[in-house]
Amino acid sequence: MRIVSVNVNGVRAALRKGMLPWLDEVGADVVCLQEVRAPEDLLAAELGSTWHVADHISEQKGRNGVAILAREELSDVHVGAEALGETATAATHTGRWVEGTVPSPAGDVRIVSVYVHSGNAEDAVKMADKYAFLDLMTARLEALAAAHERVVVMGDINIAHQNNDIKNWKGNLKSAGFLPEERAYLDRWIEAGWVDVHRVHAGDVPGPYTWWSQRGKAFDNDAGWRIDYQLTSPTLAAAVTDVRVDRAPSYDTRWSDHAPLVVDYAL
Repeated sequence: MRIVSVNVNGVRAALRKGMLPWLDEVGADVVCLQEVRAPEDLLAAELGSTWHVADHISEQKGRNGVAILAREELSDVHVGAEALGETATAATHTGRWVEGTVPSPAGDVRIVSVYVHSGNAEDAVKMADKYAFLDLMTARLEALAAAHERVVVMGDINIAHQNNDIKNWKGNLKSAGFLPEERAYLDRWIEAGWVDVHRVHAGDVPGPYTWWSQRGKAFDNDAGWRIDYQLTSPTLAAAVTDVRVDRAPSYDTRWSDHAPLVVDYAL
């Protein structure tokens, strides 16, 4: 089973720039999208003939939005507060969480697509929103681990975990996405048994990064951040056979400022 996660940075723009040919070529069984930023019916209209679609659209027009595209029909789909609890009702928390189950020969796999707030180190309100969501996510991760043997939580977490996850880590020690308080959440999740399969597979090396600023020569110089993850249960981690970042060959061939994270599982 090939499972892919990618922040599309606006699905309408991504479709115009080449996302559809990539979808045809990547050979995925499941694709999780973040920052869809589109009306609820758009994905079904564009992709519903070849994919089963589950999505969660933001109450804030033109913001956020997550989706799961699956070749097989999804079951037990929950979005937002249905999964995260009644406190996940703020508009800033919508369009950030969708989960559902897909079948596999080895057993069902619980799939989650998540888009965590980017935050802003100079804006206390935005950081409070981010930490509130991360607290909700932490509680849900505990429940998912207890309920499912095979589960993968993936998406744009908007946190670079360690120095190897950001090219210019020294210059970003006080930046949102690399604050000690944010990185501590990933520490806790991994200590609780979640496996960062990308890092495990890549080893102790810089990157491979999944996001590059649109400014300057960040992409050309590979001055990126690794902020997109597939966090799995131990059983699912043991089934990983390959992990790669599907980085575009050049700046002008990109259809998002993120690159897809592609993981193959022997299921």
